[in-house]
Amino acid sequence: MKMNQKLLVIVALAVIVITGAAATIDLKPNEESFVNLKVLPKNISSKDLQKIMVDDFEDALGVSCNFCHASDKNTGKLDFASDEKPEKEIARSMMRMTIGINKKYFKIKHPMIGSPELTATCNTCHNGVAFPDGK
Repeated sequence: MKMNQKLLVIVALAVIVITGAAATIDLKPNEESFVNLKVLPKNISSKDLQKIMVDDFEDALGVSCNFCHASDKNTGKLDFASDEKPEKEIARSMMRMTIGINKKYFKIKHPMIGSPELTATCNTCHNGVAFPDGK
């Protein structure tokens, strides 16, 4: 093999390696952009948001998504950004209350809904019931 051919093979291999490395770099398109988040972080991942919605709301309150989220009048699909249902603002107030309790009484410096470090959670009072009776 001549020197030019060897050089060409080396350059081709380098291009293949660089291209392969670039393909494995985590170049995710921007995560889904969530709108109208007022308590949860604006940059929350869809995985973390889904976990909070299932673990902290569906399971802890025994409700489904349409308990807080209104349906779009045209499509019938849930409009997650809508504030039409008062339950959504109540949920925000309850999240703020839970964060405050954990901060004030359990001295958690940066409490986040969905974090395993929380002592008081939605389930603490709700225990699978949307409207706990306070007994």
